[in-house]
Amino acid sequence: MTAYYNENDPFAAAWLRNLIQENFIAQGEVDERSIVDVQPSDLSGFTQCHFFAGIGVWSYALRCAEWPDNRPVWTGSCPCQPFSSAGQRQGGSDSRHLWPDWARLIRECRPVAIFGEQVESAIAHGWLDLVSDDLEAQDYAVGAISFPAAGVGAPHIRQRIYWVADSSASRRPKEGQYGSGPSLLPARSSECGGTIGMEHSTIEQMGLSRRSWESRESFWSVCDWLPCIDGKSRPVEPGTFPLAHGVANRVGTLRGYGNALVAPQAQAFIEAYMEI
Repeated sequence: MTAYYNENDPFAAAWLRNLIQENFIAQGEVDERSIVDVQPSDLSGFTQCHFFAGIGVWSYALRCAEWPDNRPVWTGSCPCQPFSSAGQRQGGSDSRHLWPDWARLIRECRPVAIFGEQVESAIAHGWLDLVSDDLEAQDYAVGAISFPAAGVGAPHIRQRIYWVADSSASRRPKEGQYGSGPSLLPARSSECGGTIGMEHSTIEQMGLSRRSWESRESFWSVCDWLPCIDGKSRPVEPGTFPLAHGVANRVGTLRGYGNALVAPQAQAFIEAYMEI
């Protein structure tokens, strides 16, 4: 097994197994326990570990960015409810604030590279400061940027923090390993061009080329637009209609999409890290 997926939502976990079977994401094992119950020994032998895995978009985005399945990496999108309008914004006092549990595994297992994502509003709660402090104390260099899905051509904003942690070991690559040159993003927002919190930051501001810009824009070119009760219309996957009570898996499908990363957005961030 190459990858470990930790996801305690049974519907999403079943979805992960189907995606693994169809080879849309890295081959691996799905663990439905809470991350609270996961021990470092459970992760032995896995090349990639994906926490709060949802429907596996981090693995999919890594593949789209041409990050090999056998290249070590950890990923995770900690629950956003403690910091977003979807929850009660109780911050660190919310039981769904699970960064400390992930940090425990990182501290024990020392992965060489880690990617993460969180809602931008978590910055105001000190979440990003906490993550950076915890990782830098373990000799990781940490880089982060807040940018919208619209920055990669999506027809919606979906402003998110993307962050990466790079261990000292990965900053000393062997000759010819994974290309040449430094492998980390600058650790502070001022060194990142001041992009933390910038509402209209673009992928070019992260240093990413436009080599696949047009293909990303076409990702949404065939979407359907769903009228909502607030008078706005939102893009959905073609074929989502009709939204009828009793249609099999419709609610679960929409919930899975709603909690997922925007794959081209994650891909762009991974590519920026790889290029730098």
